[in-house]
Amino acid sequence: MNPDELVQYVEAALLCAGRPVAVDEFVTMFEGGDDAPDRSAVRDAIAAVAERWRDRAMEVTEVASGFRAQIRKEYSQAIAALWQERPVRYSRALLETLALIAYRQPISRGEIEEVRGVSVSSSIMKTLVEREWVRVVGHREAPGRPALFGTTRHFLDTFNLGSLESLPPLADLKDLEEPPPDLFTGMAEVPADDADKESPGTEADSPGADVRVEAHTPDTAAPDAAAPIRETDAYGGERSG
Repeated sequence: MNPDELVQYVEAALLCAGRPVAVDEFVTMFEGGDDAPDRSAVRDAIAAVAERWRDRAMEVTEVASGFRAQIRKEYSQAIAALWQERPVRYSRALLETLALIAYRQPISRGEIEEVRGVSVSSSIMKTLVEREWVRVVGHREAPGRPALFGTTRHFLDTFNLGSLESLPPLADLKDLEEPPPDLFTGMAEVPADDADKESPGTEADSPGADVRVEAHTPDTAAPDAAAPIRETDAYGGERSG
């Protein structure tokens, strides 16, 4: 297969997949054929497609799970008018909780409550898990063996991140109600449905309440940081940390 043909196939796959496509998946497309391309050739083809789209409304973006085609951000608001359904809206409390997990993982629910100063609603944790943005990554060896939460590959894909290192510095998050474009893209910064709200009267529900996480950098020691952690490996077994 010559390079021009490969570019066409890669472009077609990006347009049709509707999700990130890994380099190995592109390679698999041509297994068993004559002159099947290798990983290097596929990457060159992906770069060629990105160059082809440089002056178009679409772009090729690399995220944790691979490469995907998407509309450039400057067009997203206008394009959203094509859908009648209102976008899913999330509460400030949920955004704060997600940010804490992203920056301080692995972190327990108790540690999140310690930082935020309010109880974390069970519905918030349920929403984060159901969206596949957060998962239990292990348990701390402490009384009650509290679950430790971390972000998922789907979290990185959703928010256009190649890795956790792509997160903006925590000090740059002046207000989680106005997250930077590269963080929590597409989330509406408005009050959430009742399911995501915390108990009435909590500080986080007060109008104009300060966001607490900006004062806590990722390397801030957790309240029970000295306690050993037992994490699960990729096969569901446990390993001590």
